[in-house]
Amino acid sequence: MSKLIYLVPLFPLLGFLLNGLGRKYLSKTVVSVVGSGVILASFIVSLLIFLEVKEPGFTPQIISLFDFIHVAKLNIAFAFQVDQLSSLFLLIITGVGFLIHLYSSAYMKDETEPHFARYFAYLNLFVFSMLLLVLGANYVIMFIGWEGVGLCSYLLIGYWFKNDEYNKAAKKAFVMNRIGDLGFLLGIFWMISQFGSTDFSTVFAGAAETPVKILTGITLLLFIGAMGKSAQIPLYTWLPDAMAGPTPVSALIHAATMVTAGIYMVARSNIMYTLSPVTQTIVAITGLATALFAATIALKQNDIKKVLAYSTVSQLGYMFLALGVGAYTGAVFHVMTHAFFKALLFLGAGSVIHAMHHEQDIRNMGGLKKYLPITHITFLLGCLAIAGIPPLSGFFSKDEILTASFLKSPAYYILGVLGALMTAFYMFRLYAMTFLGKFRGTHDQEHHLHESPAAITIPLIVLAILSVAGGWIGIPDVLMKGGHRLEHFLAPVFAASTALKTEAHELSHTMEYLMMFGVAAIILVVIGLAWNRFSRYEKTSAQETGIGKVLENKWYVDELYDAVISKPLLWLSAFLKNFDKIFIDGIVNGAGKLVQYSSRQLRLVQSGQVGSYILIMVTATILLFIIQFFWKS
Repeated sequence: MSKLIYLVPLFPLLGFLLNGLGRKYLSKTVVSVVGSGVILASFIVSLLIFLEVKEPGFTPQIISLFDFIHVAKLNIAFAFQVDQLSSLFLLIITGVGFLIHLYSSAYMKDETEPHFARYFAYLNLFVFSMLLLVLGANYVIMFIGWEGVGLCSYLLIGYWFKNDEYNKAAKKAFVMNRIGDLGFLLGIFWMISQFGSTDFSTVFAGAAETPVKILTGITLLLFIGAMGKSAQIPLYTWLPDAMAGPTPVSALIHAATMVTAGIYMVARSNIMYTLSPVTQTIVAITGLATALFAATIALKQNDIKKVLAYSTVSQLGYMFLALGVGAYTGAVFHVMTHAFFKALLFLGAGSVIHAMHHEQDIRNMGGLKKYLPITHITFLLGCLAIAGIPPLSGFFSKDEILTASFLKSPAYYILGVLGALMTAFYMFRLYAMTFLGKFRGTHDQEHHLHESPAAITIPLIVLAILSVAGGWIGIPDVLMKGGHRLEHFLAPVFAASTALKTEAHELSHTMEYLMMFGVAAIILVVIGLAWNRFSRYEKTSAQETGIGKVLENKWYVDELYDAVISKPLLWLSAFLKNFDKIFIDGIVNGAGKLVQYSSRQLRLVQSGQVGSYILIMVTATILLFIIQFFWKS
């Protein structure tokens, strides 16, 4: 079945072409069926491939389609790699992607924007690019998909292009990602110089013989790319602004595509990072700092999508923390569980926004529990999962990251727990202000409140089930011997890194139980505090002050970037524009005007009068004699 791997990205590409080229002729129903159907077809093929990979004795396969670049000794094939890591990501991308496409068929049909087919074409291209990224057997093919998701994010964030604010958000995402992508590209060039190839097999085989300084340089450049794509400090500010796009796009960006690309790339390159302890430390510290910083901002956001956006930035920080401490399986595990509950939360937020007629401020909501029963219960399950309440999926993946962090450094663990407590608080602040208490919207909004159609609620129910049970494939040994089936499944991918680990620290079962359920108990207390405080929230005109105002304004980072980077660059560009217009154009245009003026004056010499010509001839002869005289002397 793995020989048919090319079908997985081919189906979304065909959907993009069909909906894109036929956008003026196809009905919305046909567009929906084509757009969702191709992703379902990819999921079915991905599932069959996963079942094949899951069989004992499976060895990774490289499926080469054609030579992509062949220059001198450099040969880069357009090839796909089928192994445990890529097959797992295929299921996440196509499975969650299909649910988001199905959701979009109902959510976007009611929009006044007429470009329905264009939306689905972009969505299909987005999935195609992400599939290319995770299937590539070398860094060049990965980079093609990497740039593809960057392009699609620009197109979808700015989908409503008549709104200039949305266009600015799209440009911001595009430019900030290009900063990171430059680092990734330089890393690829360095690999070619060092290894003579970009194939994973060749690069990873040569990593052990490569000086640590070179590996550190390469991995840091790759990590810069990951920082941009996966929204880590300082390249994170584009992701909250990406909420300008339609809500299903936000779900796709945050759950199944784009932001997980950086995690996948570092996990795929695990052996190089394991051999580069300096880079690993930088990755861990960056991830932890991002997790905490974004969580503080989420505490005071009032836009329902912005809270979830900063939550994503924070959760991505946890994934990088796991990568930095060498818990590669834990990072991938959290990617999977996060895909379930974050897609659920975003699509649940979309259902709320749909019912509230595009209202996104949670201060104007409240009491939606009785109007949106399915949305309410699924959203609650998503909040419990991301908060890490047992036995939901987020509990197992987050516990694995925290345990690995503790083994590396107790400071990592303490700060990680602090971030988990803030996560629980801001998520249940969001839940309580949205679904509990009294309705705070307008009478017209309340009159039209109703549960969303089946095409919206069915994906919510499926994702809620996955958010509850999705973590059961990663139950730690302390709770169930051999229960961490995901670790066993991914073991071949991380085998080389595992063999290099020198730490022999192990926790006692008592300590593991204490850490696991002790943190869960504290989280429950924090949830109770948030529930009690915000379930009776009353809307006031009072403004935030002090640290609350700072957090509400996102630590003024955007303003800082604007003052330190944007405005100086705009001033420089204006100066260069005037320099070009006045000085450069002045020289060029002045030279032309001088020649033109000289020509006009010189033509007056041709008067047609014989006397004038004789005078010129005599004068010229005298001048020649004078010049000759002085030349000889």
